[in-house]
Amino acid sequence: MKKVTNIPFDGTPEQEAQLREVLSKLKSVPGGLMPAMQQAQEIYGYLPKEVQVIIAEEMGVSLSEVYGIATFYAQFALSPKGEYKVAVCLGTACYVKGSGEIFDEFSKLLGIENGGVTPDKRFSLDATRCIGCCGLAPVLTINDEVYGKITAKDVAGILAKYNA
Repeated sequence: MKKVTNIPFDGTPEQEAQLREVLSKLKSVPGGLMPAMQQAQEIYGYLPKEVQVIIAEEMGVSLSEVYGIATFYAQFALSPKGEYKVAVCLGTACYVKGSGEIFDEFSKLLGIENGGVTPDKRFSLDATRCIGCCGLAPVLTINDEVYGKITAKDVAGILAKYNA
């Protein structure tokens, strides 16, 4: 289940105008709801309830339909992502080599749970499945940088690089 954030929505009038313009072009397109949601996420970085309500109203669908799509497809986020997106692989190869402890250490040091973002929006934390680097297990990524063969003891040092 996707986690909904408790960080207040901070969308701008410019973002809303951009969203409404996109939606006006897509509302009469058959199958336009998914592209509308994708565009909304590009504008805001995630799909908070406030944005889902606008999408539902403008596209003439129920809020539950928008929410259902947002929670079904992994491409959509209900919480904002941090400047640094930490993704710890919990796939089988990584998990048996200790990625669960690595994830727990990130969670403890950042003070957030899976799907969460720090209050300053610098870090977000997500558990992922295989990212295709099983030979380097356990593996995590921070944005596009891959870290392999690490332990929970390495987490503080990794975070220090991004807090400098």
